[in-house]
Amino acid sequence: MAKADSWRRWLQVGLGIKRWLLLLLVAITCLGLGLAYVLVDVYREVPLPPVFATLTLQFLPRPIRAVILGSLGLGLLVLSLTRLNAALLAPFVRPGQSVALAVSEHRRRGRGPRVVAIGGGTGLSTLLRGLKHYTSNITAVVTVADDGGSSGRLRETLGVLPPGDFRNCIAALADDESLVTQLFQYRFAGSQDVGGHPLGNLFITAMAQVTGSFESALVESSQVLNIRGQVLPSTLRNVTLIGEVAGEGGTAVVEGESRLGSASTGAILRVSLKPEDPPAYPPVLKAVLGADLIVLGPGSLYTSLIPNLLVPDLAAAIESSPALKVYVCNTATQPGETDAYDVGAHVGAIERHTRPGLFPLVMANANSAGALLPKLRWVAPTLTGFSADQAPEPVLVDLIDEARPWRHDSEKLAAALLELLEQRRSLPYN
Repeated sequence: MAKADSWRRWLQVGLGIKRWLLLLLVAITCLGLGLAYVLVDVYREVPLPPVFATLTLQFLPRPIRAVILGSLGLGLLVLSLTRLNAALLAPFVRPGQSVALAVSEHRRRGRGPRVVAIGGGTGLSTLLRGLKHYTSNITAVVTVADDGGSSGRLRETLGVLPPGDFRNCIAALADDESLVTQLFQYRFAGSQDVGGHPLGNLFITAMAQVTGSFESALVESSQVLNIRGQVLPSTLRNVTLIGEVAGEGGTAVVEGESRLGSASTGAILRVSLKPEDPPAYPPVLKAVLGADLIVLGPGSLYTSLIPNLLVPDLAAAIESSPALKVYVCNTATQPGETDAYDVGAHVGAIERHTRPGLFPLVMANANSAGALLPKLRWVAPTLTGFSADQAPEPVLVDLIDEARPWRHDSEKLAAALLELLEQRRSLPYN
């Protein structure tokens, strides 16, 4: 049954196999006819020993000879092509997967929608892990404001852009969760020298030193893991995230993404970048303007999502893009950033930092049947603070990971977004 399914896959429309197989058969037929003319000429003009008549089956009628030789030739052709394809494609096919299935899936993903996913942290990598099963035309746009942990140490000592979120996205888009991918995510133990650094962070940093640029390092690192899509920085400028925080003693200014993410600093009122107007990375603008779907989130509202939108050219490109634009709201609140926020408060924060209506659709979780971690609360699917004519259109779907309900399920999220795109594709979203 599995073999029959494999053969049927080779006959699928648009696979790009049948046309070349037909051309190969035509070429072999021409070569066969040319050889036949030579043999006929030799047979008629050159005396041959009696054994030749036996070897060429001349004791049988010509129609039977034609059927026998044709069947033998076709069988040998199929066998040789099958074994040749298996040998050539073996490095790219997972164990237990047929060549036909691998080619079929590659073609299907290559024809998938052009998706731009904007964010950072674990939320973005969760989304990418689901999207890669539907399309290879993915552009992940990652914030460069991270200054904590391994990324912060490398940024401070070597002057590179923070590699941590890029590493997570590259690993999420990897073609296979193989040993190489696990190695890329491996974190060294200890607190000295390489202690606390993931191998992928060191690899990207070293590649940036070798190639001379961070963007080249991302390309080379992506090729190592054979990712489905591309991972790009929102800007190549070395930016710092600045936050206005409401504390017990009034409003204070906090500098640094890692400090803003701390629950002890107080409620975040507004964030900005230093310098204020960093230029967007040009390939990002090209991807945004040519996208079918632009997704913001999920992720930390003030430290992963909004910093990307503070790059003026990127926000302008999103506004100009004809793509379907969806903001994916978190399933649970985040201490220190979005305590007591509902969906409307999340959207309101985005619009205060950009412009109203930048993301006309907001996808929110509709399933609150799970146990959250202490200090976390479900994000209520309400749009407080918006009038009926100003509110974005809510799309309520079950999005939670059953094992960790405070996070999104990558498969549920990707499926919901692409189903929404399919439903709305004919409608104008500007």
